[in-house]
Amino acid sequence: MSKRIFTAATKIDSSALASVRGSLEASSRRGLRISALVLAVAFAASALQAQQPAPQPAASQAAQSAQTPDVQTQSAQPPEAQPSADQQADLNAPTIVRLGVNEVNLIFTVTDKHGHYIPNLQQSDFALLDDGRAPAKVNSFHQQINLPLRVGIVIDASTSIRSRFQFEQESATEFLLGVLKARSDRAFVMGFDVTPTVTQDWTNNIDGLETGINRLRPGGGTALFDAVYTACRDKLLDVARGQQPARKAIVLISDGDDNQSRVYPDEAVKECQRAETIIYAISTNWTPSRGKGDKVLTKMAEDTGGQVFFPPSVEQMSVSFHEIEEELRSQYALTYTPADFKYDGRFRPIYLYCNDRRYQARTRKGYFAPQQ
Repeated sequence: MSKRIFTAATKIDSSALASVRGSLEASSRRGLRISALVLAVAFAASALQAQQPAPQPAASQAAQSAQTPDVQTQSAQPPEAQPSADQQADLNAPTIVRLGVNEVNLIFTVTDKHGHYIPNLQQSDFALLDDGRAPAKVNSFHQQINLPLRVGIVIDASTSIRSRFQFEQESATEFLLGVLKARSDRAFVMGFDVTPTVTQDWTNNIDGLETGINRLRPGGGTALFDAVYTACRDKLLDVARGQQPARKAIVLISDGDDNQSRVYPDEAVKECQRAETIIYAISTNWTPSRGKGDKVLTKMAEDTGGQVFFPPSVEQMSVSFHEIEEELRSQYALTYTPADFKYDGRFRPIYLYCNDRRYQARTRKGYFAPQQ
């Protein structure tokens, strides 16, 4: 499928860039179209800065010409260092990037208006703002990434879903069979009624995960927000900033009607943002009308960069699981250093969009800076 992609002007030199900015300021009344171009130019300039290394002596350049790393890292290796035997054995392992505490690893999905995934885009096809400013430096950009998965299966086991519970269990098991493919992938199973209960901790053992799903029994009230908060705090926060990046997600199966939680909805969402975790929600409301619970699921998914699915029947749940699996394998990753970064624990909003407005980039709305 051939598509023309609007590309930011990455060949602009410094003097041309200043001219462009001046003309943009003179034409401010053009509104959103001019603002979009400003962001694109600023992001392209950041990309050029990241991609153009400082001049080096000829001997140093000759030594580096033999090395072509895919990802820039903060600690440079000596020119004479060679990969060890263990490193050679791991060449086929998933992409691993080590982050500094002042770096952000942003994972996002790009679709058209029909929901079809758009591959093969370049860094210059996007504009990005972190806390209202373009990044100080773009460290890496990857397409179709192969990062490890960290997935929490969180299933509503309250009385209200008793009649369709078996179908939920079967669909969740089928999803895990399809999505956990690498040695580095992990998942856990949590059920909830009035309290959340982990029936299988982190593992890539499918038999163990299936057993954890089958242990769940419906009954009791619904403490949805407590479950999401606990899953992020106890299971997903420990694989957050400063460690090996991973695609972290909660697959939440529920009707969204909470009647027992002590945690407020915004507290649950903030904990997801601290843990850098996306929510994919599957509604178990099979009626054509969308109720209050469906709005709750939609907001939680959108605020964390995920999606909500409304299968028309319990038998169609497996289709929703398949779409989640496809998205987890069809994403981009951008690692950058924010401008004016402070270790203050404050929430920093992220704004990312495609320069080609036919496409939509979906990612989390922000993150919490670490505290010193």
